Amino acid sequence: MQENKMGTMPIDKLIISMSLPIMISMLVQALYNIVDSIFVAQISENALTAVSMAFPIQNLMIAVGVGTAVGVNALLARSLGERDFDKVNKIAENAVFLVLLSYLLFLIIGLFFAEPFFRSQTDIEEIVLYGKQYLTVCCCLSFGCFTQLMFERMLQATGKTVYTMITQTTGAVINIILDPILIFGLFGFPKMGITGAAAATVIGQMIAAVLAVVINQTRNKEIQLSLKGFRPDGTIIGQIYAIGVPSIVMQAIGSVMNYGMNRILISFSSTATAVFGVYFKLQSFVFMPAFGLNNGVIPVMAYNYGAGSRERVVKTLRHTVTYAVCIMAVGLLIFQLFPTQLLKMFSASDTMLSLGVPALRIISLSFILAGFGISCSSIFQALGKAVYSMFVSIARQLVALLPVAYFLAQFGNVNLIWWAFPIAELISIIMTILFMFRIFRTIVNKIGEKEMV
Repeated sequence: MQENKMGTMPIDKLIISMSLPIMISMLVQALYNIVDSIFVAQISENALTAVSMAFPIQNLMIAVGVGTAVGVNALLARSLGERDFDKVNKIAENAVFLVLLSYLLFLIIGLFFAEPFFRSQTDIEEIVLYGKQYLTVCCCLSFGCFTQLMFERMLQATGKTVYTMITQTTGAVINIILDPILIFGLFGFPKMGITGAAAATVIGQMIAAVLAVVINQTRNKEIQLSLKGFRPDGTIIGQIYAIGVPSIVMQAIGSVMNYGMNRILISFSSTATAVFGVYFKLQSFVFMPAFGLNNGVIPVMAYNYGAGSRERVVKTLRHTVTYAVCIMAVGLLIFQLFPTQLLKMFSASDTMLSLGVPALRIISLSFILAGFGISCSSIFQALGKAVYSMFVSIARQLVALLPVAYFLAQFGNVNLIWWAFPIAELISIIMTILFMFRIFRTIVNKIGEKEMV
């Protein structure tokens, strides 16, 4: 086979070609998350609060799906760089097996744990009812989500990121179209309320998943996927999760943090919890492009690490940090200048505005620091040191953010709680810098030495 473009194309052009399609598709994903909540907010504020409280489980679902796929992505890209094409195919086959296991886990959660999860957060019966309806559908029909995530990462691993833009955009657009139709019962469809919002989400995921599978089988020639006579390979699965588990833990910690913040905020009011949920929807429009950039450069770094090109690894990282910080700076400006307009998209009451405006302005102060941290995590994952990202995430969200938020809540002023976010981000950046020094000393500076001997 000819050399993959990840080893030959100029870095600037390569980062754009790899990341831009992912960034666009993730922006569309963020848009449909926002649109979803905008329609749900029209049902009632309690419905919006229920969706906000469902986020920890949804985030856990994404954590398992994305984390596993990140491990597959990095391992595939590294094996391609080493030109071990037999291993490439085995990785892909085991990836499909892991999709099935992930779905079975959340099927069980959806069937047996949706209602207890909501009752652990609130005793408001309407919120519990809405939440159970929404979460049961999202979990029990999550096979589309896991399939889509995995097959999109296979495309990213071989540099075909433009196809992931097509699949993600297709799923998101279908979701946006179906949301008002299924929620409010338009065009002869039954009025399903909050269940309709969940149904729109899973239908979009299923269609995107089918499209991703078809594109992989017809366009991704570097991966020959055949499940005939397949048996799980413990060694390969272990290698996938050596990279993927830290990523899963890192994102799952976000679920713990979100759950903890919901518990803290609900003690003030359900509106405070709704504000937090709205913030998470809005911040995804800023963070998703940064994560898209991150996802685009991980296979680039992993490929060139496998190929022994230290110069290309370092240059990719340098450009990634610059781009990520610029993206987050734009987000900071938007949140500082237009918080009222952002909140009014969710039918915000005067009470929600009084809580939400200072919340958006305070939390967004952490954006630029977060951009630096996100970009640095790409090299941790690409070089097989995703555990560093996990340690940083634990420190930020569990060791710093939740305890600080709980401490500030004791003063009885909900606006003080939001300062926990920039404080926690500052602590995580200090750790990130220390890990960067270590990874350069032990790995990056030694890339290519064997080839030079």
